[in-house]
Amino acid sequence: MIQNLLYLILLLIGFPAGLLLARLCKDEIKKWRKRLMIISIICLIFAIAVSFVPITFFIYKFPVIITLLFIIITCLTIAWKGD
Repeated sequence: MIQNLLYLILLLIGFPAGLLLARLCKDEIKKWRKRLMIISIICLIFAIAVSFVPITFFIYKFPVIITLLFIIITCLTIAWKGD
């Protein structure tokens, strides 16, 4: 139960991390906006692909999905706030 709470907290930390990175790197975001979207789409595809792998074959299935979702949240927050 605590492990799931920690995963949820990790996902929520993606928003402040994205806001901080967006504030620190405003000029780079203009060049990287499309790349951030591509990274988000690739991570979403990988998260969906990993979700179909059986747990007996890949023991770290859930942490990998959480990590990919963290990357998606952070990249989308950077692209959204980086004006």
